[in-house]
Amino acid sequence: MVAAFGGWNDAAAAASGAVVFVGERLGATRVASIDPEAFYDFQATRPLIDLSTESGSSIMWPEVELLVARAPDGPHDLLLVAGAEPSMRWRTFCTLLLDAAASLGVTRVVTLGSLLADVVHSHPVRLTGMASDPAFIEGMGFRQPSYAGPTGIVGVLHHEASERGMETVSMWAPVSHYAAGLTNSKGSLALVRALERVAGVGVDVHELEEAAAAFEGQVARAVESEPRLRQLVEQLEDAAANVDEDHDEHGPLPTGEELAQELERFLRDREDPSA
Repeated sequence: MVAAFGGWNDAAAAASGAVVFVGERLGATRVASIDPEAFYDFQATRPLIDLSTESGSSIMWPEVELLVARAPDGPHDLLLVAGAEPSMRWRTFCTLLLDAAASLGVTRVVTLGSLLADVVHSHPVRLTGMASDPAFIEGMGFRQPSYAGPTGIVGVLHHEASERGMETVSMWAPVSHYAAGLTNSKGSLALVRALERVAGVGVDVHELEEAAAAFEGQVARAVESEPRLRQLVEQLEDAAANVDEDHDEHGPLPTGEELAQELERFLRDREDPSA
């Protein structure tokens, strides 16, 4: 089973984007969904309404879908889980999901997440990962997690699956905090490539590679045009290279939120030349 949830665990939609991409490429078929009534606060995760059709209004409720993907060259099928992070009753939610997975013969649970980090958009994405058996991720160059703090449904699901004695793997992609407003296909690509090794399946990632290159180019143009963004990226590059330099002469760095707003404003202005 491969699971990702939109929201707190899914910075720049990199994790959910990876699951959706795999499902599309493998022609995944929906086999079930979880009724949202018991698990969502609809004021926080609102349903969507469509009033544009002549047949009348229709409402789309937030839900978690379970889809089966048959990998033509893999040793087994995949159960893909995607949807918004539930608002409440997480233990009940995980029990329901893992019971469904067990009934379909799932023995290994792979959870995907993405987090905002002080990383440069043009650098390779180095994943953080852990597994119930270190052999599952051996030789993949993952960073060992050292986080202690609040968790999301991904962390709870991973824990509950481990408590059941299921094999577990958790993989997280760090994404640039200053580009948080854009879908980070580069993070999705890194997760899909890692998933190929962990799950033993092959996926044609050509289209995702193109989307990752387009994302990197879009951010690069914004960085080149915005002095404060450029200053931040230069300092992050220095830090990544372990260069011991004093940057105080440049003054205090703007916050990540301020930079993200500047990036979004730059992109809007490019779309509307009259702005």
